[in-house]
Amino acid sequence: MQNQYLRVSALIVAMGLSGVMAGCATDASKSADSSATVVAGEAKAVAEQNLFMVHHENGRLYVLGDAKLYRVFLATDEVALTRTRIGAGPDGQTLIFGMNKDDAKRGGPTDAENIYDGKQTPEGSFYGEVFKGGRYYVFTLWSDMANYLKHGEVALTYTKIGSGPKGETVIYALNKKTASEGRPAAAIERFQKQHAGSK
Repeated sequence: MQNQYLRVSALIVAMGLSGVMAGCATDASKSADSSATVVAGEAKAVAEQNLFMVHHENGRLYVLGDAKLYRVFLATDEVALTRTRIGAGPDGQTLIFGMNKDDAKRGGPTDAENIYDGKQTPEGSFYGEVFKGGRYYVFTLWSDMANYLKHGEVALTYTKIGSGPKGETVIYALNKKTASEGRPAAAIERFQKQHAGSK
């Protein structure tokens, strides 16, 4: 009887330890999952946000939020997937918002569309371009681009004539702080990276 009692006790202890071990494994996997989520969240937060606008000679304004899609558009003059607003742009231009495959799967407005509408503000690293009248306007701060979109001009600039991929003038937006730093080397490098191979 005593041996049976000891066997039952040993079984209960073993089951208890098994439960504790399983609990530890579950907690460890939860911890690993939450760590992975934090890392993924940090990676997403670090990702550069973009806004590219092209005032096309066909009278349309193309707005894109994807650097690769923008390169394809500049090379082919086409965007496969779009959302269009007829007559809703400046001076009655038709607005065409380019979509990548992820945008199309989600449906609804793209990030670029929300940024353009003022419903979303880019946070963290930002890069934007406006191509208008044969010139590139380059922005590395959303606040500078937002001012341009509001007023239609850039007060402080650094200009490089003939430095665009096809000899266009490139105008780098500055503000009081960045103007004091002189030549905007990081912005120039980012522009060159965006247009590498497109000459």
